[in-house]
Amino acid sequence: MNATTWPSLLCGESHTLYFSRPNSSLRSHSMAGTLYIVATPIGNLEDVTLRALRVLKEIDLIACEDTRHSRKLFARYQISKPTVSYHEHNERDRGRELIKKLEAGQNIALVSDAGTPLISDPGSWIVREAVDRGIRVVPIPGPSALVTALAASGLAFDTFTFVGFLPARRSQRLTRLKELAGLQSTLIFYEAPHRIAQTIRDLRDVLGDRECVVARELTKVHEEFLRGSLGRLQIPEAAERGEIVLLVDASHENYSKQEGEATRSIAEEVEQLMREAGLDQKTALKRIARARGISKSEAYRLMIAERQE
Repeated sequence: MNATTWPSLLCGESHTLYFSRPNSSLRSHSMAGTLYIVATPIGNLEDVTLRALRVLKEIDLIACEDTRHSRKLFARYQISKPTVSYHEHNERDRGRELIKKLEAGQNIALVSDAGTPLISDPGSWIVREAVDRGIRVVPIPGPSALVTALAASGLAFDTFTFVGFLPARRSQRLTRLKELAGLQSTLIFYEAPHRIAQTIRDLRDVLGDRECVVARELTKVHEEFLRGSLGRLQIPEAAERGEIVLLVDASHENYSKQEGEATRSIAEEVEQLMREAGLDQKTALKRIARARGISKSEAYRLMIAERQE
């Protein structure tokens, strides 16, 4: 069997063509199309990559979470490819149809209403199915609300846990929060605007009075960051609208200084974090410095002095 690689006219990707008997599975695989996972803007339509635009203009079909919503982006950039709906209510049935088209050689792009597909959005089923069937899956990276919010939050970003949406029922939500209470990482949630105030109260009751950030309408005209502790942050009525990312600082109860209390040395705290939380020395030192309200360089100097003593 011979093979050669050459640049395809479609999407500028390279494909390997296999020459073998007609019934060869390799030949069948080479005829299959490609599933592109395309990230789109989370608000501002300028936040789209050149590669995403090129792919969307060159593929055969676009599967959209909501075709009406995606049409705004397509109109802005003169994208006129056929579209079909692909959402949580038809994920498997429509997914099977799309898999057949991929196996027949069509190239398909999957887009969500905003940001990177599969992040609290439908798409996991078709990706798993494509992978299982040997269909090529290509990610086209771009905007993501959780990363955008974290970057501007001012909270620790060396270790974070993305939770997504909490359960709508309060009893289930409290149970989930109790499972997260012991994590030593910044927690990131998506939340519906009409539940944000109650969710913050639940977070305070379960996690304690940690620092938090409410990021809403990211990249849009009314983008806003509300910062404060879970016990003191006031959510204005205007903030109970739009898309919301909620970030909660890590718990420092295992290694932070309590006011007026003699605590262990920095060196001891670093060793505990490295042992119990699996952090490296640099990350552990950064957390301790922030908890003590000093610079990382000062914390390092004190740690060295303590070890020398």
